[in-house]
Amino acid sequence: MNGLYLIAAIAERLVAIDSDQVDSVVDIGEIVPVPCAPPEVRGLAALRSRVVTVIDTVAALGLNPSGSVPGRAVITLVDGHYYAVLVDALDDVATFVCEPLDSGITLEGGWSRVASAIIDHDGESVLAIDLHRLIPAPVAIG
Repeated sequence: MNGLYLIAAIAERLVAIDSDQVDSVVDIGEIVPVPCAPPEVRGLAALRSRVVTVIDTVAALGLNPSGSVPGRAVITLVDGHYYAVLVDALDDVATFVCEPLDSGITLEGGWSRVASAIIDHDGESVLAIDLHRLIPAPVAIG
């Protein structure tokens, strides 16, 4: 299946993000921590007159933190709310052919939870991910 994908780097790994999940890409400024938020919620940031929830992709994937805070993010809309998903770098937007994940592929950490397919990017296999699977489930307050 062909599709338009954004190529980005997360935790030093190239990933492909379906353009249907990308509202925009931005530079992230100040992030304000949210008390009692799950670890994958880095905090809140102001973006074009609206507040977005900033998702720490490394924490959401259950990987070891590198200590640096990425300055770029992919904005995605989930259930009417905007999220800024932190990425290390943005590379390219192009049309790629997606191949299903081979059942023999072993992925570490939370990569297996977010992986949706594989694409070939300049001879390198790149994991296509579902951004929405990085967003934590809402927690009931009561």
